[in-house]
Amino acid sequence: MQARRRHARPCRLLVAALIVVTTLLFFAGDVPGVFISTIDMPTRKLLVGPRRLPLSLGAVREAARAATPVDAVLLPDLEVLVLLHPNATAVDNATCAFRGGASSPARALGRLPSSGRHAYTCAMPEPARRHQPFHAPRIVQPSSAAVMEDTVHGSPYDELMLKWSGRLVYDSVVVDGGDVLVFAKGVNPRQGVNRPASDVRCVYYRGGRADDVVASVPAATSAQQVFRCPPPPATVVDHPAPPDVILRVTLSVAGDEEPIPSVATYSPPHGGSSPATEKRNKICACTMVRDVGKFLREWVVYHAAVGVDRFFLYDNGSEDDLAEQVRRLTAEGFHVSTLPWPWPKTQEAGFSHSAAAHRVSCEWMAFIDVDEFIFSPQWATSGEPSSSMLRSIVAVKPDVGQVSLGCVDFGPSGRTTHPPEGVTQGYTCRRREVERHKSVVRLDAVDRSLVNSVHHFAVRGDGEWSRRARVNHYKYQAWEEFSLKFRRRVSTYVADWTNRVNPLSKDRTPGLGFDPVEPAGWSAMFCEVNDTLLRDVTRRWFAAGETMIHDA
Repeated sequence: MQARRRHARPCRLLVAALIVVTTLLFFAGDVPGVFISTIDMPTRKLLVGPRRLPLSLGAVREAARAATPVDAVLLPDLEVLVLLHPNATAVDNATCAFRGGASSPARALGRLPSSGRHAYTCAMPEPARRHQPFHAPRIVQPSSAAVMEDTVHGSPYDELMLKWSGRLVYDSVVVDGGDVLVFAKGVNPRQGVNRPASDVRCVYYRGGRADDVVASVPAATSAQQVFRCPPPPATVVDHPAPPDVILRVTLSVAGDEEPIPSVATYSPPHGGSSPATEKRNKICACTMVRDVGKFLREWVVYHAAVGVDRFFLYDNGSEDDLAEQVRRLTAEGFHVSTLPWPWPKTQEAGFSHSAAAHRVSCEWMAFIDVDEFIFSPQWATSGEPSSSMLRSIVAVKPDVGQVSLGCVDFGPSGRTTHPPEGVTQGYTCRRREVERHKSVVRLDAVDRSLVNSVHHFAVRGDGEWSRRARVNHYKYQAWEEFSLKFRRRVSTYVADWTNRVNPLSKDRTPGLGFDPVEPAGWSAMFCEVNDTLLRDVTRRWFAAGETMIHDA
């Protein structure tokens, strides 16, 4: 009896304590500055605001909402890419709040084209670099950053940051027919050397780790950074899951113990009207851009006049007024779409994405840069431009999959600064030799692997060279513009300018070293032929070129 009494007293005390705690938790929602987080289902931790700042209940709730799952990738130059949950809304005037209390302004990139996830980039502050391993920051409004300083340490979603320098599955897209294109770096790192598709499996899983696999299917193709996968079974997609649990996709490679880290998600195709019912454009143009706002209008106005119906800009991290330039062009009736593509040195993959994603809406796609202008010397006598000009170039037999155009490279032409009247007006002296080529591709003929070398795609059927047209490439511009290329090149398999390899490669500039130092006599270099054909014809077509540079 005495033993039972000794045990009963602690039990009664424990029951009483539990009743008190339960009562406090029940009324905690009415106490200012305290909020019960329902985001962390396993632990249900209590979020309490910083003691040194008076906080409202709304501010703490804002911090709790900010602690939804995110993905973060550490890019080169200690830049951080943050992807919100697919169901999350955009955050205005956002801030990256890092573990330990440091923060930095976040720049909104918009919604990624495939997943629809809101993307942001921010610099990693010096204090945050001391806390390793690196944890994903939170995207918050500045007023919430102080709250996150205390809450992020105990955040139930304290994910580690992934590193771009390693293997990573970074995107996916569902294409016409239901196949899933998975984009991954590190699987095929060498140009022209691709793992067989039989070595790769497409893994679908739920949650933040690849430990809840719901489907694993063999890949259909493997080329460069693009892997074609069958979709997951309908039973997997239709299976009910909490709204904050993401259906993800990654790759598993033969010989590896673990699947590749992934930030890619899978969403089934949306129902509704079939894209096949939409009007199909005859010729579209696609380019990857970064800070080209001041060049864009001239390029769009010219190519729209000679036959391009629609333009797709894959924005690789622009920080200039590109968005405003696109807004103005769109307001004038030009069909220009911007797609955020934040992944460094993935030009080939971006073009593969474009060829697959826009196959239904475009018959032909010209893959050219904003300093490249398709031109035929035969147009020099035309009084005005016409959409039939480019159409005549792709008026080929049905079995022709792409039309290739030779390039002529223009030099600085004596210029020491960017010509305000435009590149077609300011650069008029070029090299004599025709260099490489660019292509206009019939999208229906592109090989299922989507393999390309930027300049051309692998296609079914034949290719054809056009001797009637060429590409004027305003490649070697005034040094103040050309030197900006040293920041980073966009092609996966082309070494950056400062990387001391392949000094004799055609991707390098003759007479230029590995450092952004202006060679003596740069403004007079690459000048062998005085060529004013395009300058003169655009002056005639566009009132001395004014409407190509300035708003109409």
